[in-house]
Amino acid sequence: MPSLPADEARNFLDRHPDIDSVDLLISDLNGVLRGKRIPRDNLEKAFCDGVNLPASVFALDILGNTIEATGLGLSSGDSDRVCRPVAGTLMPSPWLRDAHQAQLLMTMTEADGMPFFADPRQVLDRVLERFRRAGLTPVVAVEMEFSLVDRHRDDLGMVQPPCSPATGERAAQSQLYSINELDEYADLLEEIHAAARIQQLPLDTALKECAPGQFEINLLHCPDALAACDSAVLLKRLIKGVALRHGFEATFMAKPYGQEAGNGTHVHISLLDDTGNNVFAAEDGAPLGTPLLHRAVAGLLELMPASMALFAPNLNSFRRFQAGFYVPMAPTWGYDNRSVALRIPSGPHAARRIEHRVAGADTNPYLLLATLLGAIDHGLRHQLTPPPAISGNAYDQATPSLTNSWRQALDLLEQSEPLAEALGEDFLAVYLANRRAERDQAMQAVSKLEYDWYLRHV
Repeated sequence: MPSLPADEARNFLDRHPDIDSVDLLISDLNGVLRGKRIPRDNLEKAFCDGVNLPASVFALDILGNTIEATGLGLSSGDSDRVCRPVAGTLMPSPWLRDAHQAQLLMTMTEADGMPFFADPRQVLDRVLERFRRAGLTPVVAVEMEFSLVDRHRDDLGMVQPPCSPATGERAAQSQLYSINELDEYADLLEEIHAAARIQQLPLDTALKECAPGQFEINLLHCPDALAACDSAVLLKRLIKGVALRHGFEATFMAKPYGQEAGNGTHVHISLLDDTGNNVFAAEDGAPLGTPLLHRAVAGLLELMPASMALFAPNLNSFRRFQAGFYVPMAPTWGYDNRSVALRIPSGPHAARRIEHRVAGADTNPYLLLATLLGAIDHGLRHQLTPPPAISGNAYDQATPSLTNSWRQALDLLEQSEPLAEALGEDFLAVYLANRRAERDQAMQAVSKLEYDWYLRHV
């Protein structure tokens, strides 16, 4: 990967003389942004030469501990690789106004410039190369749900919904699509949009979601899947930072509250051919789409069970898959149907697309898109045929079959030859070792519920 011209750094610093430091960010397996903070005087060097970080950044679990079973820690000498800037991501961090900071997204390479196999961004780029060779361009849009929570815990030490900035009342109702609640949190939401404009993140709509304190912000569709995921990971950081300025915490946990709807990540995908035509849209305008649409759906459905460990990467992720909370429980599809896993939305003919509704908000966006596009490629290459589309309530027609077991999900992923081919066997080995080690740690913890239920009664 060639270095970016230092002119980009110089021009940025000339336009922003108040910036005194820059955060160099890279997304780990969990989607957690890690990296270094450098003074402004070192920015040009970072563009010319990159910066070194240990490969073990992709061996870290959610607590920031190195999982040695990945092979990226001490057994390999905990050696460095070179991280290079991602073009177009050098932007001010406006919610950090007092610190005069900027940020720059990075991606990891080998010393010779070749992609580092365990970097999720490079994994996605590897999958995209299949589409480039086929003359196809994925167009994607990411919808992100998150919950605002009170920075103070309740009397039991549990998280609780926020108090309205307008009324002071604690959120306790669903109020889906409520304009009143958008008004009550208008200052926070407007600052998110203002910061996104400064960072050139392509925000679209914002809406109130199902759970108390839950919102959704959507990104505009983008014909560059890497850029779409860059925007998603940076938007997460932005939302968390702005929320703190307003006295809240923003969480992308899949299931913050056991009895409320969880946070998901929905992804819309279409494919353009080399002339710019949407290959999912039938020439005669038929709403059922094209054979290529059906093959893509079939690939996504076939690989969905084995993909669950990527859609639901941690212990809390699987709490989200409960009946009655509008979460897909089986590999299903349908037209303009929000009860299925894969929805073909209504709308303009040229915008025919697939909406994937399974993943949690805690997924790594790069790995999510790499998995979805790998499954679509699988369906196209093998000319798969989907089962009949579901009309009506899919929850009444399809027996839940997607696993809600973290262990089984990891086993299914390990056994999937198509996903190993798409994502890379070496990457999957690292991912599985990392997730299994975190699961082992989670199994050592005893919850309050277990004490309440079993301590005196068994």
